[in-house]
Amino acid sequence: MTAPAPAPAPGENAVVAPELVARLRARVSDRLAGRGAQLPDAQRHAVIAGYIAEELLGYAREAIAAGRIPLTPQAEAALARALRDSFTGLGGLQQLIDDPLVEDIFANGCDNVWIRTTDGQTRRVPPVAASDEDLVDLVRVAAARSGQEERRFDRGSPGLSLRLPGGQRLFAVMAVSKRPSVSIRRNVLHRVTLDDLVHRGELTPGLRAVISAMVRARKNLVICGGTGAGKTTLLRAAAGAIGPHERIVTVEDAFELGLDEDIDAHPNTTALQQREPNLEGVGGIDMATMVKWGLRMRPDRVIVGESRGAEAVPMLLAMSQGNDGSMCTLHASSSKQALTRLAMYVMQAPEKLTFDAANVLIGQAVDFVLHLDVATDGTRVLSSIRQVLETDGTQVPSNEIYRPGPDRRAIPAAPIRADTLDELTAAGLNMDLLALDRW
Repeated sequence: MTAPAPAPAPGENAVVAPELVARLRARVSDRLAGRGAQLPDAQRHAVIAGYIAEELLGYAREAIAAGRIPLTPQAEAALARALRDSFTGLGGLQQLIDDPLVEDIFANGCDNVWIRTTDGQTRRVPPVAASDEDLVDLVRVAAARSGQEERRFDRGSPGLSLRLPGGQRLFAVMAVSKRPSVSIRRNVLHRVTLDDLVHRGELTPGLRAVISAMVRARKNLVICGGTGAGKTTLLRAAAGAIGPHERIVTVEDAFELGLDEDIDAHPNTTALQQREPNLEGVGGIDMATMVKWGLRMRPDRVIVGESRGAEAVPMLLAMSQGNDGSMCTLHASSSKQALTRLAMYVMQAPEKLTFDAANVLIGQAVDFVLHLDVATDGTRVLSSIRQVLETDGTQVPSNEIYRPGPDRRAIPAAPIRADTLDELTAAGLNMDLLALDRW
C-alpha cells in the first residue's frame, strides 16, 4: 500500500506559472464578458467554474496534440484554483491568505514573495502575479471588494490600507517604491479571549485576572508594543470583559478590531473608520475627527485602534471626562516610552498644548499601560504593566507593577496602590491567582 503524500508546507502547493494563469484567464474573461456581470454571485461563480473546466480540457488537448506531457492532476487542480481565485479571490495571493499556517505575507514585487508562518519561520514562496502591473491590479480588486468607502491605489494615492473580507489587514504602496509592495497580516485569532492567550503562553492566569478586573473596573488602558507584537489581539481579548449592555464606539484608520461583528458579546457597537480624500483632495475625515464624532454618539467606552497623531487629544479627553474604561493601542518600545509618545502626540496636535498641559492630561486620563514583547522562545507575551499615578504637572509619575523578567515575560514588581487594588478586588480580582504569580 502506497503511503499518502505528505501535506505541503505553507505556500508550497503545486507551483503554477503566472503566465499560464494569465493566458487562460484571458480566455475565460473573454467568454464571461457581457454575461457574468448580470448574474447573481452564486450563478456567476458556477459559470466561471464551467468555463475554467472547459479551458483546462482544451489546454490538455493542445498539449497532447503538440506532443507535450499534459499537466498532472495535482498541477491541473492548482491551475484551476489559481484561475478561480483570479475571478472570485485575490489571484495568487488568495491561497496564501486562506492558509491557516500563514500569518504574514510580504510581496516585494510580483515575484519576490515571502511568508511568515505561525511558528515564526520566514520563507520565500513562488510569484503571486505574472507582472508588477498584475500585482497592482490585484490590490485594486481588493479595494473594490472591500465594501468600504472609496479606496484608491494609483500614483495620486500611492498608499492603501484596508481590511480584507476575511479580516486580514492589507497595506500596499506603489510609485514611492521601486516596485509595488504588498504586506498582508492575517489575524490568526480573530475572535480571541484572555483565556486563549493564557493557553498560548502569552499571559499567566494572574495577568488574565488583573486585565479582566481592570476592564470591569473601567480603568483606561493603553496597550503598546512593536509591530506585530499582538496589540490588537490583546485589545480584542480584553474587550471580552466588557459587558454586553455597554455601548462601544471603535475608531480605526482601517477596520480591523471587528468588535461590532461579535453580536453576542458586543451587540451595541458602532465601528468608525477614517476616510481618505477623493481625487480632488477633499472629503477626507481623519482619526481626530472620527474620535470627536464617536464621542457624540454617547458611548460608554471609546476604543481607538491605534493612536499615532492628533486623535490623542480627544481620546485622552474622553478618558478623563466620563468615558472611563476606554482603550487604545500605540507603538512604543516600553511601557514608559508609551507615556512619552502620548505627550509628543498631544503637543503636536492642533490644540498645541504645552509639555506640562500634556502631562496633566495624560496623568488624568490613563490608568495603566500594558506593553507587549516577544519572549526569548519567540512567543508574543505581555512584558510590562505600568500604573500611572497622579501627575504634578512636570512629569507623569508611574509604577511598573509588572516588569520584564529574564525571558521578557512579565513578573511582579512594585505593588499596585492600595486604593486601586481595592477597586480591582471589588471588580472580581481573585487575589489567590496573583499569589500564583509570586507577587
